[in-house]
Amino acid sequence: MDRFTTLTGVAAPVPLANVDTDMIIRVERSAGLLRDQLGPYALEMWRNRPDGSPNPECALNRAPYDASRILIGGENFGCGSARETAVWALQGFGIRCVIAPSFGGAFHDNLFENGMLPIRLPAEQVAELQALVLHTPELTVDLEAQEIRCGNIVMSFPVEPLRKTMLLEGLDPIGLTLTREAAIAAFQARDALRRPWLLEPRPA
Repeated sequence: MDRFTTLTGVAAPVPLANVDTDMIIRVERSAGLLRDQLGPYALEMWRNRPDGSPNPECALNRAPYDASRILIGGENFGCGSARETAVWALQGFGIRCVIAPSFGGAFHDNLFENGMLPIRLPAEQVAELQALVLHTPELTVDLEAQEIRCGNIVMSFPVEPLRKTMLLEGLDPIGLTLTREAAIAAFQARDALRRPWLLEPRPA
């Protein structure tokens, strides 16, 4: 995965609660498109009206928010089904970080495992950021310092130490396991001496 260290980019407000994974990427898109084709359809149910015309209330339909790297969402962002395609769609749109008061559990985990950073902040701080980016669209998210910065405003955020390390070093769960390859090999060698019968070929 690409490392996540410091991200500076446009942040788009998504002032909606309970944005589920079907709203992030429709199920028929998930079934009919390859991973690298999902980005243009991210959040299309909010970006477009029922007749297919652009929704003027959606910030993602106007510059500079149409090139956002960060989303600032509402409560329970990414709830619903555990489809990983929701994360792939946002990633294909260009998003690397999602800030919200709370997340759907599977969606939260899938963000981390795809090299994206979910940030939980109190609802009042999220509302402050949503208002702020309407006139100052660019934020800096510093994972090492665990800070969000915009001008004189600095907000600290929590992140689990292991998840932080994985993002900083660009490791998915398999990559993290491979960093312990020497220890795994040493265990296997000891175990082969202790239980050699496990390695004996079985009769045909």
